Amino acid sequence: MTEVRHNWTKEEIAEIYNAPLMDLIYRAATIHRENEDYAEVQISSLLSIKTGGCPEDCSYCPQAARYHTDVEVQALMQVDQVVNAAKKAKEGGASRLCMGAAWREVRDNRDFDRVLDMVKAVNEMDMEVCCTLGMLNEHQAQRLADAGLYAYNHNLDTSEDDYKRIITTRSFDDRLNTIENVRKAKISVCSGGIVGLGETTDDRISMLHTLSTMKKHPESVPINALVPVKGTPMEDRPRVPIQDMVRMIATARIIMPKSVVRLSAGRTEMSLSDQALCFMAGANSIFAGEKLLTTPNPTFNEDMQMFETLGLTPRESFKERKKAQVVEN
Repeated sequence: MTEVRHNWTKEEIAEIYNAPLMDLIYRAATIHRENEDYAEVQISSLLSIKTGGCPEDCSYCPQAARYHTDVEVQALMQVDQVVNAAKKAKEGGASRLCMGAAWREVRDNRDFDRVLDMVKAVNEMDMEVCCTLGMLNEHQAQRLADAGLYAYNHNLDTSEDDYKRIITTRSFDDRLNTIENVRKAKISVCSGGIVGLGETTDDRISMLHTLSTMKKHPESVPINALVPVKGTPMEDRPRVPIQDMVRMIATARIIMPKSVVRLSAGRTEMSLSDQALCFMAGANSIFAGEKLLTTPNPTFNEDMQMFETLGLTPRESFKERKKAQVVEN
């Protein structure tokens, strides 16, 4: 069985990432198949519960208030609206609902109280609940945990050295502090990055190094291909070559063998064979549904057809928790 390591060096990761592509895919696929249920793919649905008007300056994001994009600012959704969206997602095959709010950080107010009610309501539907709400302190993370939150997403986006080029309104350490607060509350961590921001190969390797040397690897590692949006500083970035996505996914699979690696944003630009290569290389999670917050995504029906073609099956909710309970009993 593959050893889970937390002492990877950048040199080791670079050697893996830069290996001949076919050898890299084979190695990652071999490690992926050592883990049971390699053909199981977690389906998550991503819902924007509060859209636009964000004070941050993330240069890829159409929800930043300072950029002129087609995104319309929308107030925080009502709990019943979220429950209805969760029902549709569950009927489509999703086992996890991820709720995103365009906030810089969580504030202790009525909006946060409403989010806690959303978490409780979706949790009662036997769906894993994930939130991405910006920065959190320890107390806020604990309140989310008490409400039944299963996972919290807080992406690193890029390397520590490259971070200020992409975002100036918060620091890389702010990201790590929030992840640490999530860990303390015993909430599952979802953290990955974006490929195609103009970063170097060294930046990609450095970001993967940060994730793989955490005391506990993130349970979920999303690998996003940049979706350039008109009106943002990244609007003219070229499309990420599929081999770059495959290299990132395969490397993540090798150095974090037990993590769920999510093929996230950018799938609308990928063919069936492109996505098949990503699954072969170790991806075992996707976002399904027509939108990823504000950008297009394949529909549930399209994904179900793909699953049938590739022989993939949707993963049930709370699988890790259920496995742990079986071991305890």
